[in-house]
Order: sequence, then C-alpha cells, then structure tokens
Amino acid sequence: MSTAKSVAGHGPSLAVQAPRLLFLCAVAAVGTGAVVHLRHLDRTVDLVAGLLAVCYLAWLAVEIPVTFRRSAAPPSESATLLLYAAARIATAGTAVLGPVPWDGWSWALLVPALVFVGGVTLRQVAIHTLGRFYSHHVMRQQDHQIVTYGLYRFIRHPAYAGMLLAHVGFVGFFLNPASAVLLVTLAAAITWRIRTEERMLMNIPGYGAYAARHARLVPGLW
Repeated sequence: MSTAKSVAGHGPSLAVQAPRLLFLCAVAAVGTGAVVHLRHLDRTVDLVAGLLAVCYLAWLAVEIPVTFRRSAAPPSESATLLLYAAARIATAGTAVLGPVPWDGWSWALLVPALVFVGGVTLRQVAIHTLGRFYSHHVMRQQDHQIVTYGLYRFIRHPAYAGMLLAHVGFVGFFLNPASAVLLVTLAAAITWRIRTEERMLMNIPGYGAYAARHARLVPGLW
C-alpha cells in the first residue's frame, strides 16, 4: 500500500483508503451470506454453501497483510484496482446472498467447490512466490525484478488466474443469473488491469522477452 497523501494533505489518498473500505464491504456481504446459509443446518446443500462462504472469508483474511500493507512507493494508478475490487465484491456477494438453486445435495456440487479451492490455492502460491514484489496496486519498486520461477515458468499472471478460477467455482456453486453476469464483468476488469499493469512492467529490463515466451493466463490462448 502507498503512504501517499491526498491532494488536500489530510490523510491517505482514495487509492489507499478505497481498497480497505471495499475489503470491509466484502467481509460484510460474504459474512451475511454465510450466516443466512448456516441457519439451515438441516439441508446439506445450505451447510456446504455456508462453509464455502466461510472459506471465502478465510481467503480475505489471508490477504489482509497485503491489503493493509504500507509502501514507500506510490501506486501508478488506482482506477483498475477500484473496478477490479468492486466487481469482485459484487460477484461474490450476489452469489452468496442469493438462494441456493439446488433442491438438494448432489456430489456433483463438489466440483465447483473444488474449483474454488484450487483457484484460491493457485493465487496464494503465486503471491508467496512474488513475495515483497506483490502488491494489490500497480506499482514499481526501486529494485523491482522479474520473477520467472515457480508458477511464473508457465504463465505471467498466475495470481489473476487463481482469482478468476476461484470465482468461477464460487459462482458455479451458487449459480444465479446476476452473479454469472457479474463474473463476466470481473473477467473484463481483470483483463483491463492486466493490460494496465503490463504497460508498467514493460519498462523493467527483461520483461519484454519474458512476455514474448509466456501467455498471460492460459498457455496457448492468452
């Protein structure tokens, strides 16, 4: 996170505060959904839905250190982050706050649940691999280096791939039309953010050559 001040000089800028406020909105929305579903413990499908919502909250909690991290370097821009975060909250919140469309439990519902877990795992491994070079903001550190090992040997943006995959699984479990439409919006926001981020990364020595050999999200596709 940046320690940049607002134009008026009173407190942190919108680029710093907005993601934190959106984080709290995400906790409120998903937490409410978890409570709603866990009230129906007599239905297995609602129990699993509630546990999936709790897992989403745990995911948010794991990323708290990144969300609230301070950094000496100011973000290059904030528009893509705000749209990306808002689309994420809208997608997850709309999914979990709606009624579960399934009449009863089916083991087939484990498929989207496992896709969600796999996406979160992919993202966390990617974030761990980047270490201190990872930030929710588009920013370049003074000693910024290109990471080409681990998951980054296969694609350029495994953290974004994990984010998208996790929401595909999450929406797939709760499956309602509104959340499906918002998932497309989230995918568009991620695409815009990747393109914006790469304009900055191209200024780092070696990134152009790395990008020429590796796909962004899906090998052989994009």
